[in-house]
Amino acid sequence: MPVAIVKEKYASRVGEVVIGATQEQGGTRTSVITVGGDSTLPFLHFEGKVQNRPVIALEVTDVVPPWNNIIKSSFEGVIDNPAAWAKRCVEEFGADLVYLKLIGADPEGANRSPEECAQTVKEVLSAIGVPLIVGGCEDPEKDNAVLAAVAEAAAGENLLIGFAEQDNYKSIAAAAMVHKHSVIARSPLDINICKQLNILINEMGLPLNRIVIDPMIGGLGYGIEYAYSIMERARLGALANDKMLSMPVICTVGYEANRAKEANVSADEFPGWGELEERTTLWETLTATALIQAGASILLMRNPNALRLVQANIADLMEGN
Repeated sequence: MPVAIVKEKYASRVGEVVIGATQEQGGTRTSVITVGGDSTLPFLHFEGKVQNRPVIALEVTDVVPPWNNIIKSSFEGVIDNPAAWAKRCVEEFGADLVYLKLIGADPEGANRSPEECAQTVKEVLSAIGVPLIVGGCEDPEKDNAVLAAVAEAAAGENLLIGFAEQDNYKSIAAAAMVHKHSVIARSPLDINICKQLNILINEMGLPLNRIVIDPMIGGLGYGIEYAYSIMERARLGALANDKMLSMPVICTVGYEANRAKEANVSADEFPGWGELEERTTLWETLTATALIQAGASILLMRNPNALRLVQANIADLMEGN
């Protein structure tokens, strides 16, 4: 007896966002990346179109980061040179794009000036041809100055800049509008704040197709279940034609996964956990693969070995397309 497969029919789809700009579009990128556009839940190819595959950015910092030595060893010789580091991420490790995190701007750290940060962005742009994501140092006052300078220095490149939050979105959104960039709108795992922030940014005049949602996910074993449910609700809202939840989602996988004790503690301390090199790779990999099932369009990762595993998983999931 034949089995009839029940298929959901959705009223709308996830919006598309383009990152980067070629010379013809006013930038210098050799290619652009389009994310979003799906008309179904993740990878349910029999119900709708998975328009664009999820993409992965490897994280680069402007000063040497306090990461574990296993990840840092992959960037030996370039970890103190953001431009060379970014180039390795693309040419050797196959990242789709680069995520430049300006941690050196932190007033409690190196306290690099907005001008220094903008110069670093220009050097990274010169070293690679793929689109660039730029994040601040997480100090709201400093980020306002830094991201404004970055947006101006890279005018026309259509960077994806962040993070615009409920108390700190106006200057970042304004800089993006003036200099033709897109914005990451970040909300703390709350669907209502997420939606309200998107409304506020859009009301300033930034089009919805230049906003990407960062729902502030958790890592494997540290809140990923709740993050998954929030992302799934946002995807269902988008498919039900809620325009203020229709943006693609970006996830800070590398940061969240590598905060976990399991990704950093040696096998000498916990012999039953296995070798750290394999464990730290798998912790980031499993965090990422769970989140693409929840609807992530952009993954910000750190570990090149994890990137390879997740790229293979994405390729397998896209075969049904």
